[in-house]
Amino acid sequence: MPSFVIPEKCDGCKGGEKTACMYVCPNDLMVLNTDEMKAYNQEPDACWECFSCVKICPQGAIEVRSYSDIVPLGGSVVPMRASDSIMWTIKFRNGNLKRFKFPIRTTPEGSIKPFEGKPEPAAADLDNELLFTEIGKTLPTP
Repeated sequence: MPSFVIPEKCDGCKGGEKTACMYVCPNDLMVLNTDEMKAYNQEPDACWECFSCVKICPQGAIEVRSYSDIVPLGGSVVPMRASDSIMWTIKFRNGNLKRFKFPIRTTPEGSIKPFEGKPEPAAADLDNELLFTEIGKTLPTP
């Protein structure tokens, strides 16, 4: 189900040109109504339910509607962002609560070098059925 903004909580990220949810949405769905200074999801049908906007909102004004088999029975998923982690609070249909804490990125954006130390690709590797991390390794025969 798509994300939605609770208007009473949204402050438009204090009047900036671009809100945090606009910045982070991978599908560019979040927009700012400049008359009311409130963000909203302009095309809910295209929402991926990635929770990016929910996690980044400094006011906690964005929620993702849960699926119809959860909502009427009282289940919910609520992320709460801290400076170094995200705490997910899961409320199950039977009322049980579980919390999961996960660290978030603490390195500067663009500083990670995922292919460092990996071999350079060769033209012959295009015809190889192995993944680039498997090239040079001996695989067991069936």
